[in-house]
Amino acid sequence: MSHQRITKTPPELLLYADSESDADMLYFGGVFVPDPFIAFTCRGARVAVVSQLEFARVRKEGRFDEVLSLEELSQRARRAEGDAFHHPESVIALLARECRIRRFRVPATFPCGPAFRLRAKRISIEVAEGALFPARERKTDAEAALIRAGNAAAAAGFRAVEKLLRQAQVRNGYLVHSGRRLTSERVQEVVAIACLGHGAIAANTIVAGGDQACDPHCRGSGPLRAHQFIIVDIFPRVSKTGYFGDMTRTYLKGRPSDAQKALYHAVFETQQAAIPAHRAGRSAAAIYRSVRRAFDQRGYPTRRDNGVPVGFIHGLGHGLGLAVHEPPRVNPSGPRLRSGQVLTVEPGLYYPGLGGVRVEDVIRVTPAAPEPLSAHPYRWAW
Repeated sequence: MSHQRITKTPPELLLYADSESDADMLYFGGVFVPDPFIAFTCRGARVAVVSQLEFARVRKEGRFDEVLSLEELSQRARRAEGDAFHHPESVIALLARECRIRRFRVPATFPCGPAFRLRAKRISIEVAEGALFPARERKTDAEAALIRAGNAAAAAGFRAVEKLLRQAQVRNGYLVHSGRRLTSERVQEVVAIACLGHGAIAANTIVAGGDQACDPHCRGSGPLRAHQFIIVDIFPRVSKTGYFGDMTRTYLKGRPSDAQKALYHAVFETQQAAIPAHRAGRSAAAIYRSVRRAFDQRGYPTRRDNGVPVGFIHGLGHGLGLAVHEPPRVNPSGPRLRSGQVLTVEPGLYYPGLGGVRVEDVIRVTPAAPEPLSAHPYRWAW
């Protein structure tokens, strides 16, 4: 008697999100849609369900094999369920029956309300362990070029910042430009305009001076002072493609003290030494630890002062692509690096009273020296 091995049919993929803000949906469908919509796989085909407002455009611009009408499916599902109709799960349930799908795998960000109601309809919902699309982590040559374009926009932003600093004057301890005190908000505006000229949107740009810069994600506000560090972190998103750039430079307009000079060079030199270590097969955790040791050896420990973390208080880097923060992470628990991963390299030191310094560039991992995907000079004192 022969025994035939029974294999379980793998679940189909299911997403319900907009593709303006959800990187998985944009990766899956390749088209920007501002409102949440249904997308799934059916025996290898990619299917989207969109309203008539988006129907023609998604069919033309998207990567879907089939585009279905939300209005038509909603009418059919409403006739079948009556008062029990609920969007989107009633439409998904109808599609699952017609496509003979019993199981879906969804991302961790899938909304819990529809997930619970689909389970109540006896449709199995499995949450993906880790990334829904692991291939997103390893960028193709084409994707690397798109990220490089994002960083070209960021570099344009830095040129605009440097022009302001070059023209600014020091008066009574503040930076003054065109007769007014130069503010974080004014610099952010100039960065946004410069990036827009390169086809990218620079939202939430960080321009943080003095002790504001010691909180790494503080956007910065108010007048900028002379003789203090100013961290400028620009992470524009290219409007046409959705891919991000991400670069940071630190500036000081005025007279840097010896302590400020030492702090800047500690960060810059450590960053430059860390970049070549990002090779396929290397441990991200080990790379992070080497940077931590380098700072300790230079006399810049990471500790708590009155309960506040100071020193090297964040990871060394993160993945970059359709999201500004994505796997992998270069931190104490980081994985081994693989060819094709795109990473930021951004060590920083933060000591209130002295200031904060961060320098950030982007590389793609290879078996040999990493491929640079960003470029801009490092002049910091103006």
